[in-house]
Amino acid sequence: MIKSQTALELREYVIEELRWDSRVNEAEIGVTVSDGLVMLTGTVSGYAQKLAAQEAAHRVTGVLDVVNDIKVKVPGSLARSDGDIAHAVRLALEWDVMAPDQKIRSTVSEGWVTLEGIVNYLTEVEDAERAIRQLSGVRGVYNKITVSMPGAGSDRIAEVIQEALERRAEREAERIRVGVDDGAVTLSGRVHSWEEKRAVLGAVSHARGVHSVHDRLVIDPYF
Repeated sequence: MIKSQTALELREYVIEELRWDSRVNEAEIGVTVSDGLVMLTGTVSGYAQKLAAQEAAHRVTGVLDVVNDIKVKVPGSLARSDGDIAHAVRLALEWDVMAPDQKIRSTVSEGWVTLEGIVNYLTEVEDAERAIRQLSGVRGVYNKITVSMPGAGSDRIAEVIQEALERRAEREAERIRVGVDDGAVTLSGRVHSWEEKRAVLGAVSHARGVHSVHDRLVIDPYF
């Protein structure tokens, strides 16, 4: 793939990636592209398919941003009552060893699940959502879980994060800048791909005291 690819070419690459992903029916999804920004539209039968389409678009070199405007409409054969979904959510959290189920409570309304609670690590916030987003009948997730206040100062949190990034091949000196303000981490700089960006964000989410991440990383495969 070359740097001078047109919007039409990039759109075709995204469609091909959607077709390649067995979790997605590309015929259900519309794709428009402008200046590296991809907009996804259409209707799918589950929240997991919506996220899978988003991930597929991000995997394509040249895609900088994705707007996911795909709607979730659960067909009658997969429809579940809010009570059934709430029960399934509780079981999923209990069965997932990564999700601190005792610290999380859920509310279900018209297929939308709201998660609340206080956990120790940002990665636990992400693990809780991951545990439930593929459940039948779920139309979307509002993740309102928060992370407990940091036990270390901002300088120490930044130091720990930088050490973690330096252990990974994705990071080169001076390429990623880390700022910490009372547990809120800001990442800026350039990465080569969506996969590298996910790896960096994943590393940060394991740091104790991080309650949110402001992602200002720019995907630039050509630097």
